[in-house]
Amino acid sequence: MKVADAIGRMLADVGVSHVFGVVGSGNFHVTNSLVASGAEFVAARHEAGAASMADAYSRVTGEVSVLSLHQGCGLTNALTGITEAAKCHTPLLVLTADTAVGDVTSNFEIDQDAAVRAIGATPMRIHSAETALSDAARAFRLARIERRTVVLSLPIDLQEREIDYPGERPASNVRVPAPIISATDVTELAGLLSGAARPVIVGGRGARGAKGALRELAKTAGALLIASGGGRGIFEGDPWALDVMGGFATDGAAELVSEADLIVGFGVALNTWTTRGGSLTSHATLVQVDDRVDAIGKHRLVDLGIIGDATAVARATNEALIAAGATGPGYRTSETAERVARARYWSDQPVEVVDEPGFVDPAALINALDGLLPDERVVVVDGGNVNAYPGAHLRVPDEEGYVLPLSFQAIGLGLASVIGAAVARPDRMAVLGTGDGSLLMGAVELETAVRLRLGLVIVAFNDSAYGAEIHLFPDSTPEEQEIVRFPDTDIASIARGFGCEAITVRSLDDLEGMAAWLESDRTRPLVIDAKITGRASWLMTQHHGH
Repeated sequence: MKVADAIGRMLADVGVSHVFGVVGSGNFHVTNSLVASGAEFVAARHEAGAASMADAYSRVTGEVSVLSLHQGCGLTNALTGITEAAKCHTPLLVLTADTAVGDVTSNFEIDQDAAVRAIGATPMRIHSAETALSDAARAFRLARIERRTVVLSLPIDLQEREIDYPGERPASNVRVPAPIISATDVTELAGLLSGAARPVIVGGRGARGAKGALRELAKTAGALLIASGGGRGIFEGDPWALDVMGGFATDGAAELVSEADLIVGFGVALNTWTTRGGSLTSHATLVQVDDRVDAIGKHRLVDLGIIGDATAVARATNEALIAAGATGPGYRTSETAERVARARYWSDQPVEVVDEPGFVDPAALINALDGLLPDERVVVVDGGNVNAYPGAHLRVPDEEGYVLPLSFQAIGLGLASVIGAAVARPDRMAVLGTGDGSLLMGAVELETAVRLRLGLVIVAFNDSAYGAEIHLFPDSTPEEQEIVRFPDTDIASIARGFGCEAITVRSLDDLEGMAAWLESDRTRPLVIDAKITGRASWLMTQHHGH
């Protein structure tokens, strides 16, 4: 069969179940081969959207998804979404066509490998018809085992060559190797935990598979639990767990973390956002556990760095503590229990009443929606001034209920990301919190959501501006602000034009319009055009310097 057909079949054989993309001449055959071999294809309206859909799908499921692109411009259209995925270590395989070998005069010709390398993703390519299957298998293995975003270039002339399938041997082994744990590291970590009076364990996106082991370790060590933004939901339901650390933390949660004498991070970057510029971690002994060498100490210098699998390190350390009889209440006192319960959720914090006729307060709105929407949900957060409201106020059921595509701090990735999340978890209601500027950047994907009959909710916090810039430069003049202000846009009408249900909300009373949609079969997205007050979010006023 042709190389393109063989690569599609091989990838389906090793487990690729979902493909997102925009099909052109260069990726027509490989995409059709994946579909014919059993993979589900989601056609986006723009490559930027396809990239974010694939990224979100893989974040929710942990599986390698495929992004299928045309050569040249198809790849460049997707670069922002690919950058976001690469920065988040999303296991994503990008299949992009490339110009024929030696065809330097093609309109589509660019140095694809250089472009991919520049944004932090991993460039690979098929080098010949004879090596095509092994080249593609290596790319998939790298994405799967090392959680990399890999861009595999497929020159169109090589795609047309004929080869045998499956060839001399099947695709390479894609099982994750068993981790090796250092006994010295375990002993040192156990000693730190047994000597700590107020230990805190932080779980990041890289610790999602370790949540059970981390809860057991925290129980033995008397530690509080808290998730990073990327790992939010990992400890949901544990009475000794706070919701989220960093910029999205409640004031009470931030105080409890800052009072810790030992902080142990598992699979978490400990970046500026998570640590609030280091202010939450500066008074504690800091330990970082990660399976990637380059993660240790990248954002914060640590007192102990351990290379290893989060589950294995947690279990071994727990066993060491029990064997030594080094158990105790630690931070788990009755006083702390009361503080944790009070500080856990933003939706339980008092809301400052802002009465501005014709506009709804975003905090009051999101808290009301939190109570109206089903508990079984996937919350997706877009960038900008308003991201704190969906990002912190909307509760999540577990670690598969939250997608935070903000590692590149690009706005406008939310709509496509919520589509990917909805495809990943059709049993849950996908909910997006976005701004008017963010939504309009990629509004074309509303058609994709309608076509897929997705019953998701899009909350557009509409302040007729790029609100972050308004609040980042409070001393600017009205004339200077004109470049980031826009006329009031009727987002509800735009959404209806794409086939969505839509309501306009200027007060909490307008949410009555949700009732009919919630009681329906929910086969169309609901867009809420929320005309919000222009005040800065608490995140912008407190932490915009980060």
